[in-house]
Amino acid sequence: MVLPTDLLESSLNKDVSLLLKDGRVLEGRLSGYDQYMNLVIEDTRETKGDAERRMGKVVLRGNNIVSISVK
Repeated sequence: MVLPTDLLESSLNKDVSLLLKDGRVLEGRLSGYDQYMNLVIEDTRETKGDAERRMGKVVLRGNNIVSISVK
């Protein structure tokens, strides 16, 4: 079993894809995190349906995240 903090540690400076509670998907490079799974994502792209938006650097609260996958 992989602990979430171990996954985040090994994913630093790698591209990740995040599914949020509201159905949006954020993709970007993981540059930081804390014990509450708040994440800092750089070069972020937001996708919802067919629309895509570039957001730059994003600080994301951990309780909004449904799943994290490393690309």
